[in-house]
Formats: sequence, C-alpha cells, structure tokens
Amino acid sequence: MNDQRLRLDLTDLAEEVTVVDLRDRTLRTSRRLGVQRAVATSAAALVLIAAVTGTAFAIRPNQSPPPLPADTPSVIVTPTPTQSPSPTPSTSTSVAPNSPSGGSGQNTPTAEIGKLFYGPAEVTGAENANLRSWRPGDNPVRLLALPALALKGNVSVSPDGRRVAWVDSDGTSNNLFVANADGSDKQKVRSDVDPYCVTAVWSPDGRQLLFRETKANDAGGPGRYGVLDVRSTARTVRWWTTEPDACHALWSADGQTIAMNTDLGVTLYGTDGTTRRVVPGFSLDGWRSNDVASLSPDGSRIALLRKKSGGDAGDVARDLRVNVVLNTKTGQEIRLPLGGRELRQVYFQTDGSMVVRVQAGNGYAVLLVGEDGQKISETAEPAALKDMQILAVGA
Repeated sequence: MNDQRLRLDLTDLAEEVTVVDLRDRTLRTSRRLGVQRAVATSAAALVLIAAVTGTAFAIRPNQSPPPLPADTPSVIVTPTPTQSPSPTPSTSTSVAPNSPSGGSGQNTPTAEIGKLFYGPAEVTGAENANLRSWRPGDNPVRLLALPALALKGNVSVSPDGRRVAWVDSDGTSNNLFVANADGSDKQKVRSDVDPYCVTAVWSPDGRQLLFRETKANDAGGPGRYGVLDVRSTARTVRWWTTEPDACHALWSADGQTIAMNTDLGVTLYGTDGTTRRVVPGFSLDGWRSNDVASLSPDGSRIALLRKKSGGDAGDVARDLRVNVVLNTKTGQEIRLPLGGRELRQVYFQTDGSMVVRVQAGNGYAVLLVGEDGQKISETAEPAALKDMQILAVGA
C-alpha cells in the first residue's frame, strides 16, 4: 500500500461519518442538566411537603393512628378526654349520712351564744351589786348597780338585753322598777308587787311584764296576776281572771305559753292564765321541783332543778340552778353532751339552741348545744364570773 492509496481510503471514511454539532451537543447537555435539577428540586419540594404534612397529621387532634402490620398485636388506643375547667371549690361543709342537721337543713351551723347576764350566786352583806354581761370572745362588762337581794331573787332582763326589771322595797311597798341595762332611764312602774314568788317576767317582745300584785310582807297571801304594758303612757294592765297557785313564771319565746311551779311540779298556762297541761313525772313520793329556769321557744322543753321527795324541798325564793331538761309533754329527760361534767345552768335561746353551763375544774364553761342535742361549741368563762350565776341570755 502506497501513500496515495492511504489518503484516498481516509477521505472515503471521513465522508461516511456524521458531523456532530458541538453547539447542539452543548444545548442538549444543558437541557438535560436543567431537567435533572428541576426533577431534583421538585423531589426535594415533595419531600418537604410530605414532611410538613406528616407533622400536621401528627399534631392534628383525634387523628386515628395508621394501620398496623397484620402480624402486629392489636392495641386499642383510647383518646384522652378533653378536660373541662375545674369547678369553684364549695364553701359548704359535707354532712355525713345520718348526722344531725340541727333542724335548719344547713350544713354549717349558724347558732351562736348571745349576751349572757350575771348576778351574784349568793347574797352577801353588800347592799348593792352590779349586773354584768359577757359575750364569748369579749370581756365582761359592768352594768347598773342593784340591791343584791333583787339581783339574786327577782331581777329580769328583757329578751333583747336592753331593759331590766326588778322589785325593791321602800319600807312600805314593794315597787317594780324598769331601767336600761346601763342604769339610765330608771322608772317606777308599779307598787305592791310580789318580789319572791311570782317575780316579774318579760314578754318576748319586751313590751309587757307579767307580775303578781300583793301587799307588802304578804307574798303568800291573796293577790292577782296582771300583764303590764310598760311602753304605754297609762301603764295599762290586763288582769287575769284566775289566780294560779304557782310561782316563778317563764314566758316562751313564741309568746304562747307560760310555765310555773305548782305544789308538786310544773304546769303550763296560756297567756290569759288558763291551764293547758301539767308536765308529767312529778308526784308526792317521786320527783318534785320548786324552781324552773328556762322554757324553750315553743314550750316543749323546760330546764329546772329537780329533787327527790323527802329531801330539801327548798323555799319560795328563786333558784336558777338546773340539773335536768325535760320534755313538757312526756316528762322524759333530755340528754345533754356534758362530757361527764356537772350540769349547773341551762338557758334556751330564741332559735331553740341551749346555753349550757357546766363545772370545769375550778371554774365554769358554757356550751352551745343545738336543738338536735349536739354540741356546737364550748367556751371557758372568765375567772371574774366564777362567783356569779347566769340570770338570762339576751340577743
């Protein structure tokens, strides 16, 4: 093969080869790379969207979980219930089943001890002594000065605690006086009033006084009962048509009943003096009582000093000691929550609760007992009242 033959063969081969446009190749390469980038970008966007969507699905409430593979044990998922706002705590006190409610239907007792009025427990040689008042939580207060015998034997405090009535002698007559508890506005309202047997007693509204008219030094002699209107200018009296053979009247807070001691025990009267019923449980050879202290608002219970017959029957003078509370219809004793201590005095309040005074060590304590017989509170008396007795409970 010579050189000429070689050149001819190479020329023929070149004519058979397709010419490639480098620019076209470059453009095709550029388009391919752009498509690849677009595909990559789109894929990345789809991945991002899928991720965001998955996150949204994950945080969306109440979204059901994806189905588990068939070989996975079945698990029941219970959604957590939506919590409602906590209610405002109740201020009422829960009452256990069968626990007494005090008759008011309220869970929290509202009864409280009113103002207590005190006088000397024993008559001393002093001509006068001061009436005192005390409300639990406060200090004792000194009130008007009265004859010691009146404080022990016949003083009466109005239900609202504002007025005081008592009988004092001027040598010729036993006179009934009224005054404010601080001693102001003292007035003589009646003469010839019994100071021992039927001591004057206030009506529930504090307007009237039940008393017995009798001549001086004749407490057990003939007399008559009257209801004096102390607020009227004329001091009018409504006289009873009967004269019960009884002493120491108590007036119920509802204004319907008056209780008094009789020969053997206690009798209940209407406000006009008519007999209603005798409290059972008293007899010549059994229990007797000459002294009553307090009557419940509806007349159904009475606090008194009860003794066995044959013992010291006492005298006509008033004695405010108490050793029992009785049901006036049945004569049955009403148990009190004394905690093993000695009962000394009991006073009913207008809501039916009782102020109960008990011996507590060398002094005394006062208990507040609800109408249902349950103790509500207990307070120690101030030492200054140790030698005194409770005369009344006011508002």
